[in-house]
Amino acid sequence: MESLKLLKDKVVLITGASSGIGAGTAVVFAKLGSRLVLTGRNLDNLKKTQQECLGCGLKPNQVALVTGAVENTDDCKKIIQTAIDSFGQLDVLVNNAGLAIRGTSQTLDVEDFDRQLNINVRSVFQLSKFAIPHLEKTKGNIVNISSVAGMRAVIGSLAYCTSKAAVDHLTRNLSLECAASGVRVNTLSPGLIVTEFQKRAGMPADAYPDFLKSVGATIPLGRVGLPEDIAKVIVFLASDMAGFVTGQNIYVDGGNTVGTVSFKLPGSDAKK
Repeated sequence: MESLKLLKDKVVLITGASSGIGAGTAVVFAKLGSRLVLTGRNLDNLKKTQQECLGCGLKPNQVALVTGAVENTDDCKKIIQTAIDSFGQLDVLVNNAGLAIRGTSQTLDVEDFDRQLNINVRSVFQLSKFAIPHLEKTKGNIVNISSVAGMRAVIGSLAYCTSKAAVDHLTRNLSLECAASGVRVNTLSPGLIVTEFQKRAGMPADAYPDFLKSVGATIPLGRVGLPEDIAKVIVFLASDMAGFVTGQNIYVDGGNTVGTVSFKLPGSDAKK
């Protein structure tokens, strides 16, 4: 569509671009001809994402890489400045970087609670703060990646759920602040997506396939999600097709927040 064609040459900054949803999103924007700033902690993995983007037709000077810790203020300034130094502008900020630290109120250390909020919430605030003056010049937008956990309590994920709820409301506040200057701010909340995220949070690798199968069976659309499922909606929110959308949270979860198919009332399948 014409609005997607307009993403060609737009400068898109994606955090957490070294794997999973971030890497998948970079590839989709690359296919649309966007210029990219990819950031993460692991340079080798960022280079792998860069190569995938080059394979989609971008030139080396159209994909900038910058490492940094998104919870660190100086690194956030460096990340935004890399976009400006590399391309002279910024059109889209995708705040995707995050992690999950497991624990309850009684098992989670205070330090880990702080680290969870710093990486998942402080990073979104900082990067948005430093990006907004540049986005005002381009009438750009911000897409924050949250989670269905932002609206659902999960035993053992107290800090993670709290952090994502904070991202949701941070988005709403930012959208009000930025509306007058023409900058849109939205949230996308994925359901279960096939990435390394769960394993990095402590799930044993040998348990992961059964976990995906069991959860997928409860999702109305009958499967778990893939990074490209999320990337396509990010692209929509970043494009002019969503030009009248701001302050919203889009759930991309196969219908899981609506309900599950794991429980049916007796007689619900009976023919009338």
